[in-house]
Amino acid sequence: MTAFATYPSLQDRAVLITGGATGIGATLVEAFAAQGAHVGFIDIDTAAGNALVATLAGARHAPVFVTADLTDIPALDRAIATLREHTGPIKVLLNNAANDKRHTIAETTPESWDAGIAVNLKHQFFAAKNVAADMKANGGGSIVNFGSVSWKLKQGGMPVYTTSKSAVQGLTRSLARDLGAFNIRVNTLVP
Repeated sequence: MTAFATYPSLQDRAVLITGGATGIGATLVEAFAAQGAHVGFIDIDTAAGNALVATLAGARHAPVFVTADLTDIPALDRAIATLREHTGPIKVLLNNAANDKRHTIAETTPESWDAGIAVNLKHQFFAAKNVAADMKANGGGSIVNFGSVSWKLKQGGMPVYTTSKSAVQGLTRSLARDLGAFNIRVNTLVP
């Protein structure tokens, strides 16, 4: 008997995690692998991703890692296609990747604004768009978009991050409305 709950419905389920090499993402990879899921994850940190795969090599299904810059949407699509070859059609998407780099209003440029939106919001939409076809074809699925409490707490010192994370709420509601008819559940998790 283990000290943790087991979820039989996750066994053999194809799970895609963005930003899975470190932090919250690595914990998600570990937890889903422990449940027996087919885990694929994407991250820009090659060394950390490979180290995590090596650590979990003994799992029922060893996780599969692809290095990709999620702000490059064609690279994101290629990474998802590669993972799909190993995991099968994606049933669960965890849009975890983000960067909460601190910055002031005065330091924010049009380029840094676009970069912040790309890493914290844009890829969430395009990853969901990509895997929605899998989920529709297989009777449903689950998309979890990671937001942040920063905007609710009126936290300063990172206006692009808080703006993009507040937009995750709107994105989630829009996707839930449009994909719900296909038995695709879309939620925001706010760590």
